[in-house]
Amino acid sequence: MQDVATSSRTAETTATATAPTSRAECAALDAADPLAALRDEFVLPEGVVYFDGNSLGALPRRTMAGVTRMIEQEWGQGLIRSWNGADWYPMPHTIGERVAPLIGAAAGQTVICDSVSVNIFKVLISALRMRPTRGTLVSELDIFPTDLYITEGVRRLVPDSQMRLIGRDGPDLESVLGPDTAAVLLSHVDYRTGRLHDMAAVTDLVHRHGALMIWDLCHSAGAMPIELDACGVDFAVGCTYKYLNAGPGAPAFLYAAERHQDSVDQPLLGWSGHADPFAFEPGYTPVPGVGRFLAGTPPMLSFAGLLAALEVFEDVDLHQVRAKSLALAELVIARGDELGLDLATPREPERRGSHVTFRHEHGYQIVQALIEQGIIGDFRAPDHMRFGLTPLYTSFSEVWDAMDAMAEILATKSWQDERFLRQGTVT
Repeated sequence: MQDVATSSRTAETTATATAPTSRAECAALDAADPLAALRDEFVLPEGVVYFDGNSLGALPRRTMAGVTRMIEQEWGQGLIRSWNGADWYPMPHTIGERVAPLIGAAAGQTVICDSVSVNIFKVLISALRMRPTRGTLVSELDIFPTDLYITEGVRRLVPDSQMRLIGRDGPDLESVLGPDTAAVLLSHVDYRTGRLHDMAAVTDLVHRHGALMIWDLCHSAGAMPIELDACGVDFAVGCTYKYLNAGPGAPAFLYAAERHQDSVDQPLLGWSGHADPFAFEPGYTPVPGVGRFLAGTPPMLSFAGLLAALEVFEDVDLHQVRAKSLALAELVIARGDELGLDLATPREPERRGSHVTFRHEHGYQIVQALIEQGIIGDFRAPDHMRFGLTPLYTSFSEVWDAMDAMAEILATKSWQDERFLRQGTVT
C-alpha cells in the first residue's frame, strides 16, 4: 500500500540521531539510556542476544511470582471463591484498563479476551452489521495471513459480502475503497517489513468514504505511542505476547470506540458478555458497553502472566521507547548498509515500526547461523530476515556485536553448512 502523507506530529516524535560508528559510542549510549534499568526486569539467558521480541517477548521476572501466587494462593487456597475474593471475574475489564493507556484509549473501551483471530472475527461481523447497505471488507494482500483467513471466513458466512485487497485489486487504499466498503482492516506495522502506516491519515481517508476503520496492533502495541481515540479509530485488536511480554499464547485485547458500543451486534454471544450471567436466563441480553465483546470464561493463569507483564509498563514513557527503537534501528540499518544487505524496511524513521528486515535469498540459513551463536532473530518467507528491537531490554552494544557476527557469517559463508538447511516447523 502507498502510504498516506505522514502527519507533522508523527515526524516530530520519530526524529532520530545519526547511528553510532563504533562500539565505544554504543557503550556510551547504553550508559546514558533512560530505559537501561528496565533490562533487569527481564530474564535474559547468559550469552543470548534476543532480537525476536516482535514475535515472543522475553519473560518478565515478576511474571513467575504473579503466576505462582494465583496458582498457590488464589486457586490453591481460595478455590472457586477467588472469582469474587481475588477479583477474577472483572479482570477482562481491569486488565483492559491497564492496556488502554498504551494504545491511547480512554477508560471503558478496551477488554482482554480470546485471541486476535477470534477478535477480528467478532469485529468484522459487527462492522458488516453496522453498515447493512455495504458488503465489502477491504484489507491488504501482504497483511498477516490470519487476518486474511478470518476475513475470508467472514465472507463465506455473510451472504453477498466480498473482499477487496490492496495489492491484488488495486495498488493502494484509495483505489480499492468504494461506496460499498463497510470496513477496512489493516496492520499498523507490517509483520514482514516493519512498514508503519500513518494511523490518523489512513483512518481519516476511510471515514471520508463512509467505512469503519479496524487496526491490527500486534506489531506496534508496547513499542510506540498509539493514539486510537485521537485518530478516531472505530475498532482495534492486538496481541499481548510480543512487545507486551505476556507469554506464549497470552490473551488478546479488543478496543471498541465508546460511540459504537451500544449499537454493536457481535456474533459470539457467550455468557461473559451477558448483562446478568448468573441469572442463567435462556435468552441473551448483552451487557452495556465494551463488555458485550466478551464470550467465554477468561483463562485466568494467562491473565496472571499478562497482569504481571503490564506492571513493567507502569512508569514507562512510550515516547522514550519509540526514540530508542528508532535509534537502534538506525544502527542496524547503517551496519547492514556496510555489509551490502538489501533493506526491506523503510529508511524514513516515521515510516517504520520496531523491527528491521533484510532480504536475502539464503535468509533462513543466515538466521539459523546467527541463532547458533546465540543471536536470536527470525525468518519470514520468502526471504525476510527480521530483527526485533525491543527497547526495554535491547542495548546498542548488543546490536553492534550482533552485526559483527553477521559480518563474519557473510564473509566466511558459514551459513552454507548443511545443518542450517534443516527447517523446523516454526521459523
